Amino acid sequence: MQYIPNIIFLLILVAGIGYFSYNIRKVIRNIKLGLPVSVSNKGERLANVGRIAIGQSKMVVRPVSGAMHIVVYLGFIIINIEVLEIIIDGLFGTHRIFSTFLGSFYGVLLGTFEILAVLVFAAVVVFWIRRNVIKLKRFMSKEMTGWPKNDGNFILYFEMVLMGLFLVMNATDVPFQHMDSGNIVSQHIASWFSGTSEGTLHIIERTAWWIHIVGILIFLNYLYFSKHLHIMLAFPNVYFGRVNPQGQFKNNKAVTKEVMMMMDPNVDPFAAPPEGEAEETPAKFGASDVMDLTQIQLLNAYTCTECGRCTSECPANITGKKLSPRKIMMDTRDRLEEVGKNIDANKGVFVPDGKQLLGDYITNEELWACTSCNACVEACPVSIDPLSIIMEMRQYLVMEQSAAPNELNGTMTNIENNGAPWPFNQQDRLNWAKE
Repeated sequence: MQYIPNIIFLLILVAGIGYFSYNIRKVIRNIKLGLPVSVSNKGERLANVGRIAIGQSKMVVRPVSGAMHIVVYLGFIIINIEVLEIIIDGLFGTHRIFSTFLGSFYGVLLGTFEILAVLVFAAVVVFWIRRNVIKLKRFMSKEMTGWPKNDGNFILYFEMVLMGLFLVMNATDVPFQHMDSGNIVSQHIASWFSGTSEGTLHIIERTAWWIHIVGILIFLNYLYFSKHLHIMLAFPNVYFGRVNPQGQFKNNKAVTKEVMMMMDPNVDPFAAPPEGEAEETPAKFGASDVMDLTQIQLLNAYTCTECGRCTSECPANITGKKLSPRKIMMDTRDRLEEVGKNIDANKGVFVPDGKQLLGDYITNEELWACTSCNACVEACPVSIDPLSIIMEMRQYLVMEQSAAPNELNGTMTNIENNGAPWPFNQQDRLNWAKE
């Protein structure tokens, strides 16, 4: 009978980690539906992980929210070091196993955890006020209704409850309070329970302990359904983020060849490609659905935190146009999830559903509102690149559907016919000089 709690704990732990692993495998499967991309500049990428993902350098551009995010980020990670102790205690029936060999340092560690727990709780309350009382504009966009809005609040409630349980667990742990080391905050909470019998305190402590560890496992599995999957994906996403200059677009060799032939009358359009260079004409220009995007772009979609910094910096959005870079990423993720569910329902094979990212999720109007200024890319704290997806779908519209706006169609027709964007043939270009 004495081992029943340990067996129950083991079953809960295995179920929690197993379900999380199952869902993460689906995320990886979905990302791999994209086109593979080779990366270089590994040293620079690792430096970006240290500076942007770990160092939070792009978060503190906005000092208030950046500082609070660092508190939550560091506090939550550091406090959860104690989860290792909880797991060992749960599996082997011990109690605060680390205290037996860490000595006085255990008190320092727990004292640090308690201070961080209070700071995290306070920061989370401020975040909740910003969303629900002050109602900052970037959290009130039309794409932030329903589940996206609720999701942002749910995660705040999760963090409040977990921090509260941690402090109550420590406050009602009689042996820990008797140590009088590390109970910097919990000793004050313990006074709330003065007059409570030791047996009742033990029940409260055990209840808080169980709810705390089960809550952490629920939180872990909630990540898959939440924008907070970025807690794990931000690091690989920053690593694979673009390192080229932001104004540099991907060069399509097939298009380049066509332009070179148009601009140089000496080029033989029927000549064989140079030795060692294969003819490179893609099966499809641009992207109309998630399978046409790269794996990095799909990773971007799953990493989006929905913070809205990109949209708040977008000049098109600021001037009232429909484009929201945040919505581009959310739509891409929603369509990718839809495709994944289709594959699950059809035993590992995608069955065409008559839908695609372009048109059913993202409209032409949104795409052509983009000025390609890179403000969204610069603003993103985890190196997401909405512009690359916009440009891929624009290319599809132009080169596969001839569906560019009339102004752009006229310019491109002039370039094709006259070698310049103006509606004059080459022989008439210098007529202005005669006057």
